[in-house]
Formats: sequence, C-alpha cells, structure tokens
Amino acid sequence: MSPKPDATDGSYRARVPANVEEPDRIAFGLTFRQLGIIGGVGLAGMGVHRAVGHLLPPIVWVVAGIVVFAAAVVVALGRRDGLPLDVWLRHGFALSRSPRTLAPGTARASAVAVVAGAPPVPAPLRSPVTAVSPTGVLTCEGASRVLIACGTTNIHLRTGSEQGALLDGFGRFLNSLAGPAQIVVAAQRHDLSAHAQAIVDHAPRLPHPALQAAADDHAEFLLTLDSERDPLRRQVLAVITGEQGADTAVRALSGLGVEAAALDGPAVASALATAVDPFSPPVPGPRALPGTPITLRSTT
Repeated sequence: MSPKPDATDGSYRARVPANVEEPDRIAFGLTFRQLGIIGGVGLAGMGVHRAVGHLLPPIVWVVAGIVVFAAAVVVALGRRDGLPLDVWLRHGFALSRSPRTLAPGTARASAVAVVAGAPPVPAPLRSPVTAVSPTGVLTCEGASRVLIACGTTNIHLRTGSEQGALLDGFGRFLNSLAGPAQIVVAAQRHDLSAHAQAIVDHAPRLPHPALQAAADDHAEFLLTLDSERDPLRRQVLAVITGEQGADTAVRALSGLGVEAAALDGPAVASALATAVDPFSPPVPGPRALPGTPITLRSTT
C-alpha cells in the first residue's frame, strides 16, 4: 500500500469573498453607521416631541414622525453612484459650498479683485509637463517619461493556468519598472460620423448593388447611433519613467498578448490636450508639438 501523501505536498487555494471590506453588521442586519443615522434621528425626534409636543395635535406628530423616519431609512440604506447615500449627500453639500473658480490665480490678481469687488481673475494653468520631443519623450518635473498606448485582454475567458501565466507576466512587468509608473484608463466619447462617411465613400466600389445598399444602411445606422446614444471608447495609457524602461514595458506587455506601442510626439500632445479638456471632441489630424511653428498652405 502506498503511503498517504503529506498534506503539505499539494497546493491549496482559499476563496476570498469579494465583500471582505464590507462593514460589520451590528444588529438587525444594519451597520454601525446605519444604526447611528436611524437611531440618532429617532432620539432627536423623541427629544423634540418631549420639548414642544403640546404645541401640535398628536396626528400631526405621527405624520411628521413617519415622514422623517422614512427619510432617515432611505438615507441610511440607500446608495448612489456606488456610495452610501449619506456620504453622497455630504459630498454634494461640500461641492455646493466650494468655489467654482478652480484655476490657479496669482496673489496680486486676487487682492486687486477683492478690493474691486469682482471675482478673482484666473491665471493660465501651468502643466508639470515642460517639453515634448518629436519621438514622444516628455519632460515632467525634471524626469523623462514615455506614454504607451495599451490594449486590453479578457482574463475571465482564460483557463486557470492561462490566468496564472498572465498574472505572473504582469507581476514581472511591475517588477521590471525602474521608476514611478502610472496606468490611466479613461472613457471618451467616440465620434462615429467619420466611420459612417468612410463607409459611404467606399460603398460605390462594392461589386453588387445589394452590398452597396447594405453599406448605406449600416452608415445610416451609425449616424443614428451617434445622434441618439452616447458611444464611448476606452483609452488605456501607461506612463513609464525613462526611455529604456519604456522599451522593456512594451516588450513585457506584448508578451501578455496586449497591443502596446509608445506614442510619438504628436500623439503625446493629443493625449495631453484630451486629458486637459476631456469633454471636447478630438481634433482631427496630428497636433503640433509645443514650440513648433504652425504653417498653413493655401490651395486657392
């Protein structure tokens, strides 16, 4: 009979719940924060009733108590935008009390504006990026950084061994970094009118009228989708310190099956402009680098 294998020889896995950071339930399935909100409102209502309860009929106090208690329950149990409703309301109150002018202004301009009774005049926003080379190397706070446009991969569709290999490869990518790095994931509005126009331009070249009609219908569908919906595209950028580190990062990400390529100067300028003004539509064509003269040739 073969000996029984040692329990320490095999590999074991432990399932970690996704709500490991969820607050503890104290009583009645409620957290301490929820009990504090509901209990605090209840105690405050009892105190008000004891102090001035003789001023109003009992039916008025019952109706008012039901309304206030229902509002307290909604605030304690409700959620909005992934946050508890009381936290969301607190952030909204802080936002309403904060100044609307967030651009930096000089002390002299602010002092003059206060004396004159006018709002302070904002100064130009000073970006930490001081230079962008034609090859795409930008200088930020005295250090050279490179922007890498990355694709995505779906890890949930892989097998267990493939997921482990991807995680190991991503860990090696992180360990290979010699300086600070940043991964930026942004959702931007995607203009479908250019795609629709390209389909319309190429439709007459199709060999059959049915294909041309289908292409025209698809172009019309894209225009309808662009006007009635809000199509978005996802942009993933990795900011790597140093040119050598960028080359290593591109090779490491490509080894994971992710499309990765370092951006050149015009692409970096376009990415920076989009980050400063994300709500404006992207400007067609390449952007000029800072300090580069812009010339225009007239065809007329």
